[in-house]
Amino acid sequence: MAKNEWILDVLSDLNAFAVENGLTALAEQLDDTKLIAAAEIASLKDEARTPANGNNTGYGSGPGGLGKHQHA
Repeated sequence: MAKNEWILDVLSDLNAFAVENGLTALAEQLDDTKLIAAAEIASLKDEARTPANGNNTGYGSGPGGLGKHQHA
């Protein structure tokens, strides 16, 4: 299981408990919370794949106007 996805299982277990015990408002809130958690986890995965500068090539322009891997 991925680093943060365990929380989705916990939320599912809490939701099941709420449903079994007639806690309908809590069950609905936990459904919403699980969706938010899944979206945030997916967002973290996307951020981890994208470099901070947004440059996927690794050949961005350096301070001298030349690319990082080019020499004058």
